[in-house]
Amino acid sequence: MIELDRRQLLTGAAGLAAATALAPLWPTGATAAVPLAGAQAPGFYRYKVGGFECTSINDGARSFPLPDKFVTNVPKEQALAAAQAAYMPAGMVTVPFNPQLINTGAKLVLIDTGNGAAALGPTKGAVGRTLQNLAAAGVDPRTIDAVVISHLHPDHTNGIRAADGTLAFPNAEIMVPAKDWEFWMSEDNAAKAQSNEMMKNYFANVRKVYAGIESKVTRYDWDKEIIAGITTVATPGHTPGHTSFVVASGSDKVLLQSDVTNIPEFFLRNPDWHVAYDVDPDTAQKTRHKFYDMAAAEKATVVGFHFAFPSIGHVEKDGAGYRLVPVTWNPTL
Repeated sequence: MIELDRRQLLTGAAGLAAATALAPLWPTGATAAVPLAGAQAPGFYRYKVGGFECTSINDGARSFPLPDKFVTNVPKEQALAAAQAAYMPAGMVTVPFNPQLINTGAKLVLIDTGNGAAALGPTKGAVGRTLQNLAAAGVDPRTIDAVVISHLHPDHTNGIRAADGTLAFPNAEIMVPAKDWEFWMSEDNAAKAQSNEMMKNYFANVRKVYAGIESKVTRYDWDKEIIAGITTVATPGHTPGHTSFVVASGSDKVLLQSDVTNIPEFFLRNPDWHVAYDVDPDTAQKTRHKFYDMAAAEKATVVGFHFAFPSIGHVEKDGAGYRLVPVTWNPTL
């Protein structure tokens, strides 16, 4: 066995320092610096559900200063502490966005569409990345058979339009929850929302996105298999028609929870917290407990639109709340 004493270590260190000092005088044949990439890698992740091939498509993530009433029923300091505990940027909250592509073998189905390509401008590419990540995954938008929208908030539905206003998925049937369509298309509801700036903008956005294609939109109901292997689940509260999905093939299934929580670091850990985006916070709170009690009891795989990419995990009971256990990245299918 070789043993080194302190004198040998010091001698070696001195020699290394001398060699380092002379190094610039020696020709190495490698003088050019490697340029910085300056761009993020494509964001898509494939996983299997029985015979179905599914792909989590990253639409990006947005970080913004935590609003005073992002969580409406606890002090802002408590919400900031949760953000800090999740290592979000100081004073900020980060919200990811992840649509899901389901290839059943018979149909190619996109569930939610992200913020839309038009969002690429003002956000400098932070969100609105669904089309480019579909392309990176080898998917032509013209081959998508159905676009299924979980609810009519902008980050889920605006991506049905390309940056020039044309339909991003020109051959796809567009499917929306009937209860959400009824709510957001109601003139009476829109009139009542004029005093709430966020809700006012939401109503206007739905009308803008669906202008001219209203007759082409299919409205679906809850607890129905709307496409073979994809069944709707009633999860109201976030919006009146907010819908989650069971994707099942053979003996395998996953739960696509849409926005049962916004971000899990806040509302999975603390299911009684109310996010500003919930139309009916009390119903949303009850929905969270019901949904996650079921998911935990079944040890189900859960996919969350606002979970960190690739947005797949398991939910466990943890005291009065729940915790997310992300799946291990699988290099094979």
